Amino acid sequence: MADPFGFLKYEKKENPARAVAERIKDWEEIQVPLSTKECQEQAARCMGCGIPFCHTGTFFGGKKTVSGCPNDNLIPEWNDLVHQGRFKDAFERLARTNPLPEMTGRVCPAPCEQSCTEALNGEGVTIHENERFIIDTAFEEDWVKESGLPGESTGFKIAIIGSGPAGLSAAWRLNQLGHAVTIYERSDRFGGLLMYGIPNMKLDKEIVQRRIDLMMDLGITFVANTEIGRDIAAEELQANYDRVVIATGASVPRDLKVSGRELNGIRYAVDYLTETTKDILKHGKQATSRKLEGKHVVVIGGGDTAVDCVASALRQGAASIKQLNINPELPHERTADNPWPEYPQVDKLGYGQIEAHEVYGGSIKLNSINTTAFIGAERGQLIGVEVVRMKDRYEEIPESKTILKADLVLLAMGFSGPERSLFEEFGVEEIYDDNTTNNERILVAGDAKRGPSLVIWGIKEGRMTAEKIDQSLRALVYQ
Repeated sequence: MADPFGFLKYEKKENPARAVAERIKDWEEIQVPLSTKECQEQAARCMGCGIPFCHTGTFFGGKKTVSGCPNDNLIPEWNDLVHQGRFKDAFERLARTNPLPEMTGRVCPAPCEQSCTEALNGEGVTIHENERFIIDTAFEEDWVKESGLPGESTGFKIAIIGSGPAGLSAAWRLNQLGHAVTIYERSDRFGGLLMYGIPNMKLDKEIVQRRIDLMMDLGITFVANTEIGRDIAAEELQANYDRVVIATGASVPRDLKVSGRELNGIRYAVDYLTETTKDILKHGKQATSRKLEGKHVVVIGGGDTAVDCVASALRQGAASIKQLNINPELPHERTADNPWPEYPQVDKLGYGQIEAHEVYGGSIKLNSINTTAFIGAERGQLIGVEVVRMKDRYEEIPESKTILKADLVLLAMGFSGPERSLFEEFGVEEIYDDNTTNNERILVAGDAKRGPSLVIWGIKEGRMTAEKIDQSLRALVYQ
């Protein structure tokens, strides 16, 4: 700890967001990075405490939300190095555990900050922003390529199915360890949800592509527009590679099967966000199309994807937006059964909700609302959504049904899990805790194994899967 009084000298200061009136006119990233001096001051707030909950990655009390970073990031070490101005050392420390910090430094909800010791009686350290500062500096100084140089070739070949966080993380680590890696992606671009599931204003696609380009330069092979089981048989992949990693994510969206579901104008959020990103990649970040001008949009869901849909629809000129959530509104402060260092289950406004509030002059969030039917016109076009207010998740309030105008409904209720057909192709019936399966040549990592989760979990599982493969293959050499 370079400055034992840093947490007393400096107040927490996060990367500021651009003004709403400015940022809703484009698809540029929302955040404006702090200066180098400000980042060093923020890093100085880290106390280097004896029990750093920030990197515990613990589920307290059997709850489903992780507290602290699950990726083994030794956060106090690189905070100290940033404060000292030893930026390359900070990068080397960070890169030992996180091969994709430019992604987590932009989109991670930072459970590490909430479990920071300073958050017990104040505000935690700006770990999220510090991580972004380190990796952005590393790319500017051209340190990243050196950290990913492949080791001596082992002669082993590994195929990875899926190019999201888990697939990229596994590929990066396997390449470092000297294995030949090929990533297969069924989409036209690489990055999985990093490319098409997270909008550009949260994660610029140039950032994602920069990492892909670097990985190609380091010898990793990428194959797009290729679906395993259709374009290439599972048997062929197993015959040509020593190990195969399934890292396809949890790509099956949750549906809402109520009356009128067949109407035109009801879309899954991921499809809408993919289309929006493709428009940006084609026309540029300054081209905010008005394709939703005059349209009334209803977003169903309460998570980050729903907020992304709100922000995107706003930039496309929606006349109105409503966000429906079946869950009741969370408390505004921690309750007694949600103590530190648990992740705080409190109500907060996402960036898209803040934007919509300012543009439309009021809150767009409707909690304790259940959708009971979609209403259509004669030709099958959506015109409204029938909703009812709930006492809780299971009991409706009598006489509370109403209809909201809707030209477009976006289903943003999360994902139920991975597509099962690929597992069947490879004969995978069981997945074990160490990411191995009943088929010794097949491993599963990330959301494809654990279900919908954070980007940092995908990175962790990709890295651990790579090291598991390395150990098993090297053991063969010495048998």
